[in-house]
Amino acid sequence: MAGVTPLKYLHLYLPVFVLVWVGLYLDSAEFAQRVPYNQWLANIAVMPVFFWLYFHSPRYLKEMMLFGLFVAILGETLFSLILGMYTYRLENIPLYIFFGHSIIYGGVYYLAKEPFLRQKSRALIKILFVSAMSYAFLWLLFADDLFGFLCTVALALLLRKYKRPRLFFLLMYFTVAYLELVGTHYGCWSWPDVWFDVVTFIPSANPPSGIGFFYFLFDAGCLWFYKKANKRRWQRLRAVQKSVYQP
Repeated sequence: MAGVTPLKYLHLYLPVFVLVWVGLYLDSAEFAQRVPYNQWLANIAVMPVFFWLYFHSPRYLKEMMLFGLFVAILGETLFSLILGMYTYRLENIPLYIFFGHSIIYGGVYYLAKEPFLRQKSRALIKILFVSAMSYAFLWLLFADDLFGFLCTVALALLLRKYKRPRLFFLLMYFTVAYLELVGTHYGCWSWPDVWFDVVTFIPSANPPSGIGFFYFLFDAGCLWFYKKANKRRWQRLRAVQKSVYQP
């Protein structure tokens, strides 16, 4: 049809959303009853998607994905193993989780670059923002999810200050919500009833609604490492961000 913009990057982000279902099912409690060492199947399944994205990405995104692995190792060790914010099925950190963070980052990066989304970015940002707040409020109302609601509010406050990445992080918010719903449904990980399983006055759902907020921290961590490693190319990355993140 005339006037309809093709899905330019579908071949890059569609495998990411398919991987969420397939990969997490391979690590599910149900599949574990049928196949021993099933988590390794999930670890293997994540690799083709990671390298598909990696080898089809420009140099700066490749580096961000690699830095993302390091940030994921630090973040997962801190939040899961040390602080107990959530617990994986085997009480470890599956290998696919580290690669999965970079895959989600890269997939949403390309989704946010889609011409048809960029053309309608202002209206879409408003719709996604209202939808995120509504989703978090309903989760608070029906699942007593104060933690997820506070995370959503925190993200909203950050996006008021940092306007350029609004579309990217709102898309990330719902991508992570989708990921969390699938992962907890399959029993790949679980969240305690209260924050850190310690802070009793901040109840949490399983999963909390606004956990996509932490990808703001993930992005900040990747950017910090990129800036330290590439001081001369930092200005170039800032220019790239202006073309990807919508005002």
